[in-house]
Amino acid sequence: MARTLLEHLRAQDDDTLGTLLAARPDLALPAPADTGVVATRAGVRTSVGRACEDLDALHLALVDALLVAEADQAPVDPDAVLDLLGADVPRALGRAALDRLRVLALVWDVSDDGSGAAGVRAVPALRDTARRYPAGLGRPAPSDSLLHREDPAAVMAGLPADQRAVVDALDRDGPVGRSRAKEGDDNPVARLLAAGILRRIDDDTVELTREGGLGLRGDRPLGSIVAGDPMPAPRTQDPATIDATAAGEALETVRRAEAVIAAWSDAPPAVLRSGGLGVRDLRRLAKQLDVDETAAGLLVEVLAAASLLAVSEDADAVWCPTTTADRWLASPPETQWVALARGWLEMPRQPSSIGQRDSMDKLVGPLSDEVRRPWAAQVRRRVLARLAEFDDGAGPPSVESLVESLAWRAPRRGGRMRDDLVRATVREATALGVVALDAITTAGRELLRVPRRPDDDPDAAAAAALRPAMPEPVGHVLLQADLTAVAPGRLEPDLAAAMDRLADVESAGGATVYRISEASIRRALDLGWTAADVHELFAKRSATPVPQGLTYLVDDVARRHGRLRGGTAASFLRSEDEALLAEVMALPAAEALELRRLAPTVVVSTAPLAEVLDALRAAGLSPVAEDADGGVLDLRARGRRTAPRRPDRSGSGSPSLSGDQIAALVAQLRAGDKAATAARGAATVPGSTRQTASATVAVLADAARTGRTVWIGYVDAAGTASQRVVRPLRVGGGLLEGTDAAVESDDGGPGSAVSFALHRITSVSVLTEN
Repeated sequence: MARTLLEHLRAQDDDTLGTLLAARPDLALPAPADTGVVATRAGVRTSVGRACEDLDALHLALVDALLVAEADQAPVDPDAVLDLLGADVPRALGRAALDRLRVLALVWDVSDDGSGAAGVRAVPALRDTARRYPAGLGRPAPSDSLLHREDPAAVMAGLPADQRAVVDALDRDGPVGRSRAKEGDDNPVARLLAAGILRRIDDDTVELTREGGLGLRGDRPLGSIVAGDPMPAPRTQDPATIDATAAGEALETVRRAEAVIAAWSDAPPAVLRSGGLGVRDLRRLAKQLDVDETAAGLLVEVLAAASLLAVSEDADAVWCPTTTADRWLASPPETQWVALARGWLEMPRQPSSIGQRDSMDKLVGPLSDEVRRPWAAQVRRRVLARLAEFDDGAGPPSVESLVESLAWRAPRRGGRMRDDLVRATVREATALGVVALDAITTAGRELLRVPRRPDDDPDAAAAAALRPAMPEPVGHVLLQADLTAVAPGRLEPDLAAAMDRLADVESAGGATVYRISEASIRRALDLGWTAADVHELFAKRSATPVPQGLTYLVDDVARRHGRLRGGTAASFLRSEDEALLAEVMALPAAEALELRRLAPTVVVSTAPLAEVLDALRAAGLSPVAEDADGGVLDLRARGRRTAPRRPDRSGSGSPSLSGDQIAALVAQLRAGDKAATAARGAATVPGSTRQTASATVAVLADAARTGRTVWIGYVDAAGTASQRVVRPLRVGGGLLEGTDAAVESDDGGPGSAVSFALHRITSVSVLTEN
């Protein structure tokens, strides 16, 4: 056992140091030169506060007990600290919690150096990061107080009723209260001051002393402590039901996302001058999707986080799909869902704040800077990780029980805002299909998983887990007499594409209703379909008889379709029906289109072909575009696209270290410790002169020739200074090559091979032989 934290850390084995660096990665970034740097960082207020943020209520109660026992000032008996936890915490549980604080280097054991100072010691910064009155207890009573002369519990139990009411109120509401009473006055506060049970802070404020508070609390010195996670017994359901329910939401999310991309391809909304999406555009989108504004705001935020929506780069900036959206649209639905779910999981934004008022009393809009919350992704992962601790098919009995569980696990992370974000996370995860029936899905578990090897892809595993839960695609529709077609589920891709050409979606959901009209039939014919193709599709893919009215509609549109032919000469129209061309030339739009008849069957125009065809269709005609070979030409607009933006992942998680990184850091710490404590002999400090640099090379070359070990000061490319103990093997070509003498094997074998650039060596000393 050691007197200081540095001595304690240097005495630990490699596994213990590695566990510390893994639990508190901020101690390792940037890479420390030796254990002394780690010990210094471990005692800094910011680092201690960050470590305490992840402590649960039991460990924070133990921190309060350490501070009440003043372990931050001198070593204290561990049993005395555990006694303060009271009757609610079993002794074994208290010892395990104290061991956890040792692992985190928040406390360490101090040996008796002859002065009687032995026990457990806490880093002083613990008091700086704790609340002003740990456990709601005030400062110690004066040494001449009645509480030091007699048993505090007996003193407090014997107080008159009026004095007892005062101390009970201070113990319940906090040790500090307001009073101008003075010693000698005839009132309860004055008598408590005279007895030393209260002490005065200033002319207006009094404080219940620590001993007084402890005397009131009996066998619970720190008050009631919840020693374990308050989560009730889980609610169990069929895992297949959970996955199937979530798969339905996932498909609906994908369908709505496709609708947003289609709508904003044709009519992208403008970007507000302050950034974000306007309220009117959000309401319009919500109406198009048949959802509320909250769901619409969440969807556009997720699309932007998945790099499927972005701000265009032109002068009149708009929100439009990115080029990534085309590849996403062509992907299977499970792959589409993974892209959306991954974007939501890692985006540092809080969609639940949309529609609320900001500090300027303005409505927070979607895609605006006000929605950004750097810690939001961490909260999402904490919520889903807690759900993932349950067995498959199990979950919390209610969302409120999940809120209470997470509040117990990290009391210092948030408060009311944290609790609201936990509730919002469950709502959003349910809407996206990551969670269903308050339980995480199999695909959701895969999304959370950390890759175990380079070829391990959690996204691919999540898609594979979602695929069997999705309903099988349907290969037929139900044609109705009112010229609608009902899709009783998700259609097969080829049938879905055909219905998109032949009909317009009238309503969507579990069953999609398509409306077939003259315009939709003409749209299919414009794309090269024939009447025979349409009849064949309806005959083969309808589970109900084809209505006679639909057959007539198709034949009637096809009869009039294509009689007038247009080309892209600049452009031209042609038709075998000379009377039809005469009718075209007589249209009011003919003059605006600058139509000119070249032959009885040919008319040309200086207007673009698409403009000519639109004008003729508006006049009630049914022209079709053709290419140079006479084939049907698709002139539809492809929609706006812009370059994708790199997703914002800042704040998506705290830094973490791999096992190899931790092992390398521990080896560097050992090397730095040996370098820092090595006995050095003659030294040379290189400067800017060639003579000094030559002397450094000469010292290193001599050490390599004689087999001596040297201590070097070194500055790496990042500017980080360190010290190393090296056994040189070769010096030349601008490099010092050798072995790391600080990590030589136990049997005396050479350490790992190392090399250093000579121009980065700041000093060198030959080590004194032991």
